Amino acid sequence: MKNIDAFKAHGDIIWNIANLLRGPYRPPQYRRVMIPLTVLRRLDCVLEASKDAVIKHHKQLKEQTDKDGKPKYDAETIEKMVFHKFKLAFFNTSEFTFQSLLGDPDKLAANLANYMAGFSSRARKIIEKFKFEEEIEKLEEANRLFDVIKQVAAVDLHPDTIPNIAMGYLFEDLVRRFNEQANEEAGDHFTPREVIKLMVNLLFTHDDLVYRKAKLIKIYDPTCGTGGMLSESEKVIKDPETGLNPSAEVRLFGQEYNPESFAICGSDLMIKGEEVNNIVFGDTLGTGKPKEGFADGDGHPGEHFHFMLANPPFGVEWKPEKDFVTKEHDTFGFKGRFGPGLPRINDGALLFLLHMISKMQPAPEKGGEGSRIAVVFNGSPLFTGDAGSGESNIRRWIIENDMLEAVIGLPDQLFYNTGIYTYVWIVTNRKAAQRKGRVQLINANDFAWKMKKSLGDKRKRMGDGTDGTPDHLAAITRLYGDFAKDVRKTVAEIQTNIDPKRDQTKSQCVSKIFDNQDFGFLKITVERPLRLNFAVTDARIASVKQTNAFWELALSRKRKNQAQIDTEVLQGKAAQAAILAVLEGMRPAFADGHTVKDRPTFDKLLTAAFAAADLELDSKLKTALLAPGSLGAKDPSADICRDKKGNPEPDADLRDTENVPLPPGIPLPLPLDYESKKNKGKVDTAPLLKLVQAHCEAYLAKEVLPYRPDAWIDHSKIKVGYEIPFNRHFYEYEPPRPLADIEADILALEKDIMAMLQDVTA
Repeated sequence: MKNIDAFKAHGDIIWNIANLLRGPYRPPQYRRVMIPLTVLRRLDCVLEASKDAVIKHHKQLKEQTDKDGKPKYDAETIEKMVFHKFKLAFFNTSEFTFQSLLGDPDKLAANLANYMAGFSSRARKIIEKFKFEEEIEKLEEANRLFDVIKQVAAVDLHPDTIPNIAMGYLFEDLVRRFNEQANEEAGDHFTPREVIKLMVNLLFTHDDLVYRKAKLIKIYDPTCGTGGMLSESEKVIKDPETGLNPSAEVRLFGQEYNPESFAICGSDLMIKGEEVNNIVFGDTLGTGKPKEGFADGDGHPGEHFHFMLANPPFGVEWKPEKDFVTKEHDTFGFKGRFGPGLPRINDGALLFLLHMISKMQPAPEKGGEGSRIAVVFNGSPLFTGDAGSGESNIRRWIIENDMLEAVIGLPDQLFYNTGIYTYVWIVTNRKAAQRKGRVQLINANDFAWKMKKSLGDKRKRMGDGTDGTPDHLAAITRLYGDFAKDVRKTVAEIQTNIDPKRDQTKSQCVSKIFDNQDFGFLKITVERPLRLNFAVTDARIASVKQTNAFWELALSRKRKNQAQIDTEVLQGKAAQAAILAVLEGMRPAFADGHTVKDRPTFDKLLTAAFAAADLELDSKLKTALLAPGSLGAKDPSADICRDKKGNPEPDADLRDTENVPLPPGIPLPLPLDYESKKNKGKVDTAPLLKLVQAHCEAYLAKEVLPYRPDAWIDHSKIKVGYEIPFNRHFYEYEPPRPLADIEADILALEKDIMAMLQDVTA
């Protein structure tokens, strides 16, 4: 953009004014003063020409009355009339300007508060979120208010000097610089600029919709923070010189629950003369506890968007929203936002993705234009959650409906408040033909450049071709756009300075293509038979005494009549004694360590012993006596225990599960309902089993039966799972160094140590 250096110089002036705050404020706190003052000064300059006329017209409208002498217009109507007459998105009816404020230094604090209160309602609500009144008081007490206002008032931010789009760039740059200075506080609402640029590049690459002349394009961020993703998206499309489609009409929408971040984002739109009502203050997920001026839940009901971007909080629990979100899931299912399932309570990131998917335009095959989503996650949403869990079901629904287009693994230490690895997901319902049914994984872990100075946990950046860095963003975007499988690059080709000692010729895979089915698996339950031997010994009789069936015989079911209670207890103890007498009678037959390895045979012995004692052996007691840990003991050499139908009984201790890949080419989506509150435990697996039972049996025959020939699958317990094991797909085995080399290194170290010891003891 022309004269960009001149515009940046204005930002440098404001940046330098912040030095006046040294003392009462620490550098990370400077933004609390300088960002709202920059906003106020810009609005002051924008309104300069119409100020007097607006005040006069506003006063006239307020003074008009109807025939009953009551005000003719309410405040909201008056605002609309002023907006319409003067073609403004905001106005100020205070008598003050930044220049006139300086005329009365003694009343500057009160007059500045009066000036802020004079803004139209929407602008005032945004400005109030800065809580700047508290800073005015602090500046006044420190005798800094006049000097700061005087210098800010001298900065020319008039639209004739800095057009709206340039002012947007300037403000965005200031926000970034102040947030980086406050990096220990900024992580929750500030995404590194290069991550945003990459997400935007990926969203718009090879997307024909963004190039349509005069196209209305809606862009949305449900966790918009300071608005960086929205601003960057608009810039890429609308920039007069470099934009993809300057003729497009871009409308930005967002929602944010951090007051300061919301104020910055709303201010950015005001500064650029855009619709500020599209940025909503509130909790996107919802708590069910609405309050005035706060959107509880979806702040844009009924709206759908062409492009969406987000950086939801990493690993943050959604306990405050749990009741509200769970109720929506249980009540509305797939007609609401959270149909596939809910993640565990300690990480709600996937809920934001489900919310964004609910805001998609209808897919082209359904008569709509479709949508594209870029969202940055930590590693958890890729693989957390077993088959049938909320997370797995969310992944399953996205992949089986062919919405996951790509996952890009980014370097670690990119973010200001965490050093973990992060991943950009591209989710869409308008895939290009060659991408249908497939997912691209891009390993960009090494596309990193070491920063000269760390910013909190941010020690690396992805190069963008500036400041001597390679253009990693363009390289990653090309990998995505080329959509090629098994692409390899050497360390030298990647261009990273993280470890200069690395072998620059070493090659690694950076792009892979998978079928959707490759991420799904069947969790099968493999059973092995129960095998027991039986004996009547002192130890096993002692175990019988500890069983519930035996112990409960001496318990009374009565609650009030003590005499009846005592009678039942005595009867129970007598029954216990009789049972023990029978067992004692059987004990001599097993004195030599003899065991019976066939349950039916021992069952007959036991039944005959109780019959001989004229004692009833009911089914509950018999089951307890024949159970493992009672008269029975597990024995791999014993015969298999079978039920009445002759089927083997499973041994819970030997039960195992296996994850079986889906059959190649199996049609998606799978014929299996998602479990919810309404059908919990009642999901019909029969249609799925028709497709996969033979596949599972073949897996059992190949992978299990050669080692455990008595195993079988309990098909009634089958579950479907989906995961994206990103690191596993890119893992490449590296053999260890030869032992001789390691031994030589150890010997050399030993010699060095001995030499140092001799120097010390000499």
